[in-house]
Amino acid sequence: MGNLFPRWTNWLPLKLAVCLGFVGIGAVVGATYYLTPKYYRVGYEPTQPVPFSHKKHVGEVGLDCRYCHSFVEVSSHSNVPTNQTCYNCHGPDKGQIKKESEKLAMVRDADKTGIPIQWTKVHRTPDFAYFNHSVHVNRGVSCQNCHGQINEMEVVKQAEPHSMGWCLDCHRNPENKLRPLDQITNLTYKPEQLNRDTFYASLKDKGIKEDQVVKTLLGLKQEDSLPADAPKDWGKVVELAAKTYGPMVTQKEVGTQLKDHWRVAPPETCAACHR
Repeated sequence: MGNLFPRWTNWLPLKLAVCLGFVGIGAVVGATYYLTPKYYRVGYEPTQPVPFSHKKHVGEVGLDCRYCHSFVEVSSHSNVPTNQTCYNCHGPDKGQIKKESEKLAMVRDADKTGIPIQWTKVHRTPDFAYFNHSVHVNRGVSCQNCHGQINEMEVVKQAEPHSMGWCLDCHRNPENKLRPLDQITNLTYKPEQLNRDTFYASLKDKGIKEDQVVKTLLGLKQEDSLPADAPKDWGKVVELAAKTYGPMVTQKEVGTQLKDHWRVAPPETCAACHR
């Protein structure tokens, strides 16, 4: 009796297995890229009920972030401003700034009715994750690190993925992000703008000793002993910093000093965010 199937069908199961393997690999690669916050959250830019321009208010007028988000330094949650905050400048019986503008009709109506404006949330922390704004802000993490150049946004959008891996990158190397507390809401901050003498004087004012700063500059642990020729006064400390990092202040210089002397040691375990 002749064969019912041609010879090429002997290879059919192997060919199907190879094809299915490539399909599976493609599905995994696609999911790894597309089903992540970096793809589907970054760039999210919803339309708000009242057209509020951060570029105008922050970038041009110069409002501090904390004028509207007033609890960010003391609360785990960064509050959305109340209608009264807007009304302080734009209310017809309060200020003189576009008090008759049609775009602000909802602000005036909210003042009359007492019903708050329903702003559309841009940044969402999953229910299974814990994030404390005050802890980060009070240890040198700026608004700009997480929210991008808000001062340049006409409409606020999500600039960073806020994924677990993105958070862990910062937790593992916090010195790449830390800045002096008086620069937290300075959205145009660059470390090279700092005056080196002033920066080290601020460490001295907070009770940091010369030898502690020198150990950080030399890459030593605080429990290590200093070399015999290590500088012993603040003037020499600043000279050592300039010799180590160059004429301009660098992020590594600022970040490592703040990390060591503020004892910034962010947890890297699951319990840090999943409580």
